[in-house]
Amino acid sequence: MAGCDITDSIEKEFNGDVRDTYLTIVKCARNPHAYFAERLRRELEGAATDDDTVMRILVSRAEADLFDIKKAYQVMYTETLNQTIADNTSGDYRKILLAILGTD
Repeated sequence: MAGCDITDSIEKEFNGDVRDTYLTIVKCARNPHAYFAERLRRELEGAATDDDTVMRILVSRAEADLFDIKKAYQVMYTETLNQTIADNTSGDYRKILLAILGTD
């Protein structure tokens, strides 16, 4: 394991849920803003939005680093998080999420 990237070591040494959990921890530790941007994209772009996850991420990160997550999202996906939310949600739920996000 010495001299290897930690993700390579995890992929070689573990499997299943344990491997996935360790890889997620490493991804989040290396770049938490990109990690949360990726999670938001995944939950917003599917056939059904995972409202609980979207709300949990936005509310828990609102005062910590939501601005940086929004920047990472735009770099990664060439559209703003606000636009993705506007395109994939509706009604009062959309209004609440966009209020939490603030302006671009």
